[in-house]
Amino acid sequence: MSNISIGVDVGGTFTDFLMIDTERREFRVAKVPTTVDDRARGFMQGLAELGVDFEAIDWLVHGTTAGTNAVLERKGARCGLITTRGFRDVLELGRRTRPYAYGLSGTFEALIPRELRLEVRERMDAAGRVVEPLNEDDVRAAVKKLLEMDVESVVIHFLHSYANDTHEKRCAEIVRSLWPNKNVVAGHEIIREMREFERGSTAAIHGAIRPIVARYIERVADELAKKGFRKELLVMQANGGMMAASVVGEHAVHTVMSGPAGGVLAASAIAKAAGFPNIITGDMGGTSYDVAVIVNGEPVITAEKDLAYGVPLRIPMIDMSTVGAGGGSIARIDAAGMLRVGPESAGSFPGPIGYGRGGTEPTITDANLLLGRINPTSITGSDAPAPLDKIASILEEKIGRHLGLDVVASAAAILDIAVNELAGAIRLISIEKGHNPRDFALMPFGGAGPLHAVAIARELGIPHVLVPRFPGLTSALGCILADVRHDFVQTVNLPLASLDPKEIDSIFARQVEEGRALLAREKVEVKEIVTRHEADLLYRGQSHVIRLPVESPGFDPQKVGERFAQHYIDRFGISLAEMSPMLVNVRTTVIGVRERIDLSLFRPQVTTDVNEARTGRRKVYFNGEWVETDIYRRDLLPAGAQFEGPAIVEQMDATLVVDPGARCRVDDFGNILIEVNGFNAAG
Repeated sequence: MSNISIGVDVGGTFTDFLMIDTERREFRVAKVPTTVDDRARGFMQGLAELGVDFEAIDWLVHGTTAGTNAVLERKGARCGLITTRGFRDVLELGRRTRPYAYGLSGTFEALIPRELRLEVRERMDAAGRVVEPLNEDDVRAAVKKLLEMDVESVVIHFLHSYANDTHEKRCAEIVRSLWPNKNVVAGHEIIREMREFERGSTAAIHGAIRPIVARYIERVADELAKKGFRKELLVMQANGGMMAASVVGEHAVHTVMSGPAGGVLAASAIAKAAGFPNIITGDMGGTSYDVAVIVNGEPVITAEKDLAYGVPLRIPMIDMSTVGAGGGSIARIDAAGMLRVGPESAGSFPGPIGYGRGGTEPTITDANLLLGRINPTSITGSDAPAPLDKIASILEEKIGRHLGLDVVASAAAILDIAVNELAGAIRLISIEKGHNPRDFALMPFGGAGPLHAVAIARELGIPHVLVPRFPGLTSALGCILADVRHDFVQTVNLPLASLDPKEIDSIFARQVEEGRALLAREKVEVKEIVTRHEADLLYRGQSHVIRLPVESPGFDPQKVGERFAQHYIDRFGISLAEMSPMLVNVRTTVIGVRERIDLSLFRPQVTTDVNEARTGRRKVYFNGEWVETDIYRRDLLPAGAQFEGPAIVEQMDATLVVDPGARCRVDDFGNILIEVNGFNAAG
């Protein structure tokens, strides 16, 4: 008997695999370079390296960046828009913002080009009343024109369809009857919420990535079936839940940022078990650094994120801040003669110079290699040692010569710039949102995260760093830990005092029914189904909502209003009793809860002395000087082991750099707890 779960996270540089057999209490790991030209090939290669019989796999959960990258790189499908007459330019007009805070520089390109945005005659008002009937001949003419322009995917986005979706539904029926594929989406099918620009942008993102994500997932599922996999492939979502591959096409937009979301989900479970309910996560891979905040053991969920300037995504998702600073981020001198790091990345091919795959641009990884922080004779994904002489030569030519610095100082400067940017990302999502980083622990993960964690923590005054057992595979672990989850929202936008509680309960009931129907379609075995209800509230005339949990059935407008007023006083210190509270949106989350994984599975099984884990020493550059530094093997460190910095801890998926003065202890779950200022590492 076995219960085998596999998590797969396809990143920009590496694809990570983690297999857990809960019956035998065993796990296996694998890490392969991401095959950017065909990600499915790398996916299957890594599964083969795990050495698991495909027929024996019970759960296979996949986090993917295919959709995210398609949006960021503007490589989505050729997508058309059918919209209300007079509103074809909503995606381009957006809000009163600009790419850069100062000056009139910068450009913006809408996801759907203007010539592919067509108008039809129809109109609803904000209350959902028909102002102008849908002209079906206009719809058919628009479809004909889009087909002539080789459009692959169509988005239908009508004014106020969140209040009355009749026109969008009928338009979708007509388009689907004429369209040669399934890539047709109506806005109300993605989000039933007001704000035309954000709603339209979300639908446009879905339309642009649906063909790409659906084709990729279908191909992976077909390859798995050929190998004997008999269960349903599951896909991570941005909200930290997962869904079945069979419904991915209908919910493609929810796969955006799904890989990083898996890492945050795993981090919350690991930190909670280790006794750190409040943590800041720093996921540093090859191309980016993703930061999230976990409060009281739960990731912070947001309803909106800007994927890029002018491209908001309005779905429930784990709140993350991203900067283009990963291990493969390229260091360069800009036009003003300043040293910059990222956002351009060398990726996995050709990758950093140290990978030996033809890379010619200096990166953060190359700087770490040159300063002794990464073992140059053991590079993940490379069979050859790093060409240090070549790294030094290119670094001197492209960086040092322009700054008047030697090679070592140039490499140190690259890391200083990178640490400053990474610390800035943490400030953005913590301090600017009312959290003091000193009240949190920092959990670094991703292949490059532990390299800079102690330096970042010192920069921000964070007292503890918690390094998980497999930092480079944390997002893959999150895939295994995820529940099946679906979120629903419906705009109401009425005063609380005028609401009929039965109507609100009816909306909640429909959302629960829709969620349960999705779970039934997915045919995923779950332990139980949990539902949660929330309400978005504000005072009339305001624009920003406060979200509160509510009860249903039995929604009570008076009690909800009283709780909202008290919450407002607690948060802002003022009472606005003379103002009318408005119920803007009602939200329902339906969760299919899976059996929990016991994280003590990762407890080190070795009983050797910590000194036996020490494999040698090498000189590492810290604070302007070379320091003899102990090197440890992570898999030989027993539970309870303690050691001090300077130290380097090496493992297959990541390298941990412990700066001088910090103290470390291995806990019962295999995590390394670091006391940044070197006091009691017991945590």
